[in-house]
Amino acid sequence: MRGTLGAFSAGLREFYEAPYRRTMARARRDEDDLFTLVVLAEALGVPNPASYYTVEMLPLVADRVHEWHTRIGLERSPLDHVSCC
Repeated sequence: MRGTLGAFSAGLREFYEAPYRRTMARARRDEDDLFTLVVLAEALGVPNPASYYTVEMLPLVADRVHEWHTRIGLERSPLDHVSCC
């Protein structure tokens, strides 16, 4: 009985979530790009009043810099001190 209800619940979840999966993935990617831009703002020459707080997040974003700059259409890294390509 539990297996049947679990399968039915999984089917309902798939039915309701499937049409919005692409939209949610795009929204998540846009939020990640904005977060990366805010964290790297000081390195890009944009004054960032929250740089004291965002500098701690640089190691988290450093792994995704190459993916980020290729996705926004930059062939090379816009950061002078980070050469990922």
